[in-house]
Amino acid sequence: MGVANRLFSEGFRVFFLAAGLYALFTGLVWELFLSGIGPGPAFGPHPVMWHAHEMIFGYASAAIGGFFLTAVPSWTNTQGARQGFIALAAGLWLAGRLAVWYAAALPPLLVAAVDLAFVPVLALKILTQLLKRPKPQNVMFLLFLVYLWVANLLVHLGWMGLADETTAALGLRGGLMTLCGLIAVLGGRVTPAFTRNAMKRAGVPEADWPRSPKLVERVSLVLALALPVLTMASAPDWLIGSAALLFGVVQVVRLAGWGGIWCLTQPILLALHLGMAMLALGMILTGLARFGIGHELAGLHVLGIGCVGGMTLAVMSRAALGHSGRALIAPRPMALGYILILLAAILRWAGTELSMFYLPALLTTGGLWIAAFGLFLFALWPALTGPRQTSPLG
Repeated sequence: MGVANRLFSEGFRVFFLAAGLYALFTGLVWELFLSGIGPGPAFGPHPVMWHAHEMIFGYASAAIGGFFLTAVPSWTNTQGARQGFIALAAGLWLAGRLAVWYAAALPPLLVAAVDLAFVPVLALKILTQLLKRPKPQNVMFLLFLVYLWVANLLVHLGWMGLADETTAALGLRGGLMTLCGLIAVLGGRVTPAFTRNAMKRAGVPEADWPRSPKLVERVSLVLALALPVLTMASAPDWLIGSAALLFGVVQVVRLAGWGGIWCLTQPILLALHLGMAMLALGMILTGLARFGIGHELAGLHVLGIGCVGGMTLAVMSRAALGHSGRALIAPRPMALGYILILLAAILRWAGTELSMFYLPALLTTGGLWIAAFGLFLFALWPALTGPRQTSPLG
């Protein structure tokens, strides 16, 4: 099988590769714009809006697409998507990226239609698979895809002038909160489960395995589903702030019972715990900002870089290794990438809070982001583009 055919043979291959390459591209464009060397997307929306939009609805949507097209067949014991569908979905995703890049040169309605096409097609495919083994805990993920689509729609309505000037900002925040809610649910499953499996293999007593109270899990789920709606509905600051603060505290409680310290020598597991920790920190910072304590952008960037960026790196690297038949041990370059994305989130937070270091912090953050995804592409290129190995999974 040639590389081109192999790329479209499984959802994780083309979409995780696209996510990595696009993270690299958008990071470079943003760095050039901040440094005054490049104009940003000259034919698109303002570079700041383009940067925010493409991180949420460009990079993250590719990572989500690859994850669901790989995981859902395993959940439902059904056949994965065929090459034709994967190629179609990837083409729609790429068309959306090009449409937004050239938005100023195209009719706004066309830009919106093209950019909004990918998520419904992905959701429909997932629905057809989930209906073969419908479980509420899995079907629920379709609601997050609906949230993501609505958030993107709000952005385009704002760009088209069909809504007031705050609508696009609501869509961006709603999209980020949707990603965080999705990570809270998925991360809440895979992080303790993978840690438990590793502990079991290592002979750790069952009493020390990850656990989380049912009440805490239920509260986390309710907030994960509610916060995007509150954000997009422009609920009062006190309500959004309270929900975000509670959400953050709940994530701290969850993490405390998952045995993160035990994972310190296993980067591929530790990265999951760190991504969830960034979710907790980012939510607490965002919630405090709604009460006038700190800057909202600091919290949002901890969520965007540390939680979304960090967790997608962790999940994409693990899934790429596992589904290509390779041992579940992070290559050293990838382990370094996990550290760099964490440092990027912390530095971006500090740069916002310490205004005298703002621009140097932004430039350094961008450099760390680029380096992290460069290492991802370098370390995982064989797993994403090469043939499946026949050795047992680690």
